[in-house]
Amino acid sequence: MYKVGVSIGDVNGIAPEILLKSHQIIKKFCTPIYCAHQELLEKISEILKIPLAKDMIFIPPNAPIPMIHIGKIQEDSGFYSFKSFEKACELAEKNEADFITTLPIHKFAWKCAKINFVGHTEYLSHRYKKEGIMMLGCEEMFVALFSDHIPLKSVSNKITKKNLLEFLKNFYHCTKEENIAVLGLNPHCGDNGLIGNEDFIIKESIDKINKILNKEIFKGPFPADSAFSPPMREKYKIFIALYHDIGLAPLKALHFYESINITLNIPILRTSVDHGVGFDIAYQNKATTQSYINAILLGKKFKEKNEQSRL
Repeated sequence: MYKVGVSIGDVNGIAPEILLKSHQIIKKFCTPIYCAHQELLEKISEILKIPLAKDMIFIPPNAPIPMIHIGKIQEDSGFYSFKSFEKACELAEKNEADFITTLPIHKFAWKCAKINFVGHTEYLSHRYKKEGIMMLGCEEMFVALFSDHIPLKSVSNKITKKNLLEFLKNFYHCTKEENIAVLGLNPHCGDNGLIGNEDFIIKESIDKINKILNKEIFKGPFPADSAFSPPMREKYKIFIALYHDIGLAPLKALHFYESINITLNIPILRTSVDHGVGFDIAYQNKATTQSYINAILLGKKFKEKNEQSRL
């Protein structure tokens, strides 16, 4: 049975509730190792009135146990969530975990704790000196992001043939998928240059990478406003969006509770929930667990697929 290192996320949000509610399900598929102090989870289980299972395995991070300030942004919870994540990475690097799954952190709490990374993916890219690729979705549909947590005004400058070719090459080698829709950037894919020239670069990059791979792997670019229509979703299951919201807004509208997040192009396998800390419903027993369970199951599926491909 695979071992999964679970980082606890921000303890002031819904992450601990999801962790406690899901343990009995998760342990049927994987052996979870919780990167947290047992005393902390004991305290939280008392607050939530969710029993702490006796078979839970804890490997605590190198951080003080934070105070619980329900629904609040706090420096100590931000620091603890980062160190929990760091510990999960260490377990994977030492082969003490087969993959890691992360529960939601609060990005501003990281900033308060002087953690100089916007989020999980940026830290992973820094740690492993490789550009992590963020892909989100579920069995019905996945969306990969060419640019993720950067200002919208910076996206256009990032769209160069060199950057796109590197991204498309890495994405193909990570997924081995062969029918991928690439979205355009401008309305109507630029209307032949009437609304920007970036879509010409996207088309040239698609043609070039397909020639390099000697296969028609990548299709497009497709106008983003119609890319997620029912006929398109029947034809394609994997989409590449040039910036964050154009890909994730339709994904979350369609599959908010089931979607997960996976980081590609790094040496370890990391999956995550595709939602935030839920401060507005924290400690109210209202959090849904489906995204977390799906993240664990996808990690298991990826490990099985990789092992089969090596046979």
